[in-house]
Amino acid sequence: MARKRSDKMLVVKIDATGTNVGQRRTPDVVVVEEPMTIQLDGHVVATTMRTPGNDYELAVGFCHGDGLLAGAPVTGVRYCANGSAVDSQFNVVTVETGGRAPVPTPRLGTTSSSCGLCGSENIDELATRLAPLAPESVVAFDPLLLATIPTLVREQQPLFATTGAVHAAAAFDVNGNISFVREDVGRHNAVDKVVGAMLLEKRIPAHSLGLFVSGRASFEMVQKAWAAGFGTVVSVSAPTSLAVQTATRAGITLYGFARDRHMVRYSPA
Repeated sequence: MARKRSDKMLVVKIDATGTNVGQRRTPDVVVVEEPMTIQLDGHVVATTMRTPGNDYELAVGFCHGDGLLAGAPVTGVRYCANGSAVDSQFNVVTVETGGRAPVPTPRLGTTSSSCGLCGSENIDELATRLAPLAPESVVAFDPLLLATIPTLVREQQPLFATTGAVHAAAAFDVNGNISFVREDVGRHNAVDKVVGAMLLEKRIPAHSLGLFVSGRASFEMVQKAWAAGFGTVVSVSAPTSLAVQTATRAGITLYGFARDRHMVRYSPA
């Protein structure tokens, strides 16, 4: 079922020029944000604020990025676990592994659209389940090509063009071909949707692809890239210090401030 991702409403646009202030009522479009509860084999994992759409991919990508699948194959994904999807307003998604995945420990509280792991894991804990990427297993990208990626992705962001209020994530190859573009009000959700889509198509690990993320490159963005096998991450904004440390530990080449054909490489320095 296609869910509404944006909504129309009347707003007041204000134009303050010099000493004059003009106001006019006009229609505008805003992005939809709703909670979605993710379950794994019927066990609640987390509730996240997201933009409806690609919900199955989001749930699968979330479980994969958090290591909850533990290598178990996904056998199915569906709305709700033991009731009507309509009754839950299509805001509960269950990922199924036939009980092969370990019983998850749920996150406490609701994950906001701007928040991810929120300190529930650190680099040492990640290293216990994620080995550094072998240099020979991942492809190297031409910096000239990487500088074009933000523009190429922007051309495939219809929701951002309409609302100006969503982030994007995308996979790309060494020829600059963009695939799996996903938009969401949350940066980490957009990445989960990309990873989930690739996992469902058996394209993980993503050693032959790079990952683009809009906004800043946080620790969680790099952690999700590491779990999915991306060897290169390109971000529109700056990374955090923990993101750089994680990329270095993972063997990921991390770029920030990728704008107007300029960028900064943080890892390896």
